[in-house]
Amino acid sequence: MRFTILTLFPEMIEQGLSVSILGRAREKGFISFDVRNIRDYTTERHGHVDDAPYGGGAGMLMQADPILRCYRAVTEERGRAPRVVYVTPQGKQFTQADAKMFAEEEELLILCGHYEGVDERALQLLSAEPYSIGDYVLTGGELPAMVMVDAISRMAPGVLSNQESGEIESFEGNLLEYPQYTRPEVYEGLRVPSVLLSGDHKKVAQWRREQALLRTRERRPDLFSKVELTKADCKFLREQAAKEAEKNEDRPLYF
Repeated sequence: MRFTILTLFPEMIEQGLSVSILGRAREKGFISFDVRNIRDYTTERHGHVDDAPYGGGAGMLMQADPILRCYRAVTEERGRAPRVVYVTPQGKQFTQADAKMFAEEEELLILCGHYEGVDERALQLLSAEPYSIGDYVLTGGELPAMVMVDAISRMAPGVLSNQESGEIESFEGNLLEYPQYTRPEVYEGLRVPSVLLSGDHKKVAQWRREQALLRTRERRPDLFSKVELTKADCKFLREQAAKEAEKNEDRPLYF
């Protein structure tokens, strides 16, 4: 899969995507990155790519022309128009399901905004899809772009050495991942749950499912409401609710 990233700070993107799993996947040819500096496509003699917004207001806006020139150079080289994503706080919340969807694309082009944003006409002409990684504002789109590339790349064939690691983890089935442990068996008085040492794969799978249910219910009730519960899940949750109610009854009352 190929990622084409349009940015004002290509060195930031290159450095962030050249190490660890993504760096190795890039070297092996499972993914590739084409990072374009939008400044290289301006016709303004001083290299400016921004200007004041019409109607007034604070800050500057990225101009449409350098962005479109950069995009059209890419499409001419490719002979096709890739799907375009614009990272912005105003966009749709990026999810694991979106990562899987985008991983099916042959190429994805990501536009990184900066300053106070981008001239709306550029987004219209690119048919850019707005996406956000969270309800907060950053100084530019480079970090969100790298977050999206990381999440999407994990879904691409060959990127992860153990493909299961990309399939069974947080957000699968709207569940957060279960607690995990490694050696030593006892650390500062805390023991690894005995079921994980039992060698009984069926019991381990059941424990992990139950722990994922409890963790999601506690930390992300918004996700938990979307979980498709099995009969076994419902039985476990009823038993858990009864235990919690009993525990609360045993608590001393203070007046």
